[in-house]
Amino acid sequence: MAKRRVETMEQNRVKLITAARKAFAGKGYSTASMDELTAEVGLTRGALYHNFGDKRGLLAAVVDQIDSEMASRAQEIGARAGDGWQGLLAEGTAYIEMALDPEVQRIVLLDGPAVLGDPSQWPSQSSCLQATKRTVERLIAQGRLKPVDAEAAARLLSGAALNAALWIAASDDPQDVLPKAVEAFHALAAGLLVSS
Repeated sequence: MAKRRVETMEQNRVKLITAARKAFAGKGYSTASMDELTAEVGLTRGALYHNFGDKRGLLAAVVDQIDSEMASRAQEIGARAGDGWQGLLAEGTAYIEMALDPEVQRIVLLDGPAVLGDPSQWPSQSSCLQATKRTVERLIAQGRLKPVDAEAAARLLSGAALNAALWIAASDDPQDVLPKAVEAFHALAAGLLVSS
């Protein structure tokens, strides 16, 4: 009986997150109706409150899911680069480019910070930071990067990519801003390279 209850609760969480992603992407956080959202998936507001506490908690779960997907996608792209340095650049560039995705733009880069606060404090950003730190440590050990503090370098690289994505999302012309942001990101990152 308890197992069935846990399964039902997990199914309800998945339903609510899926419906919220759609509603937040389409209408934005402030205008998305929780009554419409819960009715759409055949649940009550009580199920929402039980699983997420409130609308803000639901947004946090949606942002965490999307941001984690973004990090995974960026890491996959970086892994295909074949070289640690090129992978680091490809990963950061991929994250920046995802700012053009309407769902990412609306939920993660505009509504997320407005409602949830500083993105660098989100749990999903913390795991992304740790992955970048490990890459930086490897590149320092290989003699490719200057022997700087790996955490400091990872924080600055992650912060640069995040702020570039935030800039693109808030821009009146994201397509115009994107190449400028990517070029500047590459130039900043190159400052960590050991001179040949």
